[in-house]
Amino acid sequence: MDNNEGMIGMALGSWLVALAGGVLAAVLLMVLGDWGFMQGAFAGFVVWIVFGAIISWIMTRPLPGPATLSSDAAAQEAPAATPAPAATTAAADAPKVQPSKRLAGEEELAARKGDWKYEKDAEAEAAAKPEKTVAKTAAPATSDTDRPAALTDGPRDGGADDLKKISGVGPKLEETLNSLGIWHFDQVASLTKDDIAWVDERLRFKGRIERDDWVGQAKKLASGG
Repeated sequence: MDNNEGMIGMALGSWLVALAGGVLAAVLLMVLGDWGFMQGAFAGFVVWIVFGAIISWIMTRPLPGPATLSSDAAAQEAPAATPAPAATTAAADAPKVQPSKRLAGEEELAARKGDWKYEKDAEAEAAAKPEKTVAKTAAPATSDTDRPAALTDGPRDGGADDLKKISGVGPKLEETLNSLGIWHFDQVASLTKDDIAWVDERLRFKGRIERDDWVGQAKKLASGG
């Protein structure tokens, strides 16, 4: 009973406050806004209705009781229950299946367990693997055993000829020819095709002997031409 009377009192007070606001709004509009009496009164009525409805709804809205607040707080604080792993428990409790009777030959098989090992037949494995053929490095076309007979280990008593007089022979190439055993013009002039191949294989620029005609040049220089 007391609760209902309080609600009615709050609603009535809300409308009275709204009525005061509506009157104030009408007076301000007529005085400051130069509105007519009917216009100000209508605007004040609208303000009273809207303002009164809002205040009345706010003031008379029912609040949650203490019991409701307590139950909501308890529901938030209580942790969620973790379900027990039913599958794991069932598996642990399940009885192990034991054979009712030992099979024939089981003891012999258990005794031989771990002794047998599969090994490939050595001969079959050797036959399966292809033989590796070792490629032999081909010997060069010419070797030191084919060294031309005209070559010597050093110059003759008169000293070495100036091989740089042969077109295409520079100081470095002259040193290379000396290291091979060529010191004189007549040695170059007497080179055969095989000798030329042997010497050409040891030169940095191959084919120069025949391209520059060293043999022909050496013959002229050996004869004093």
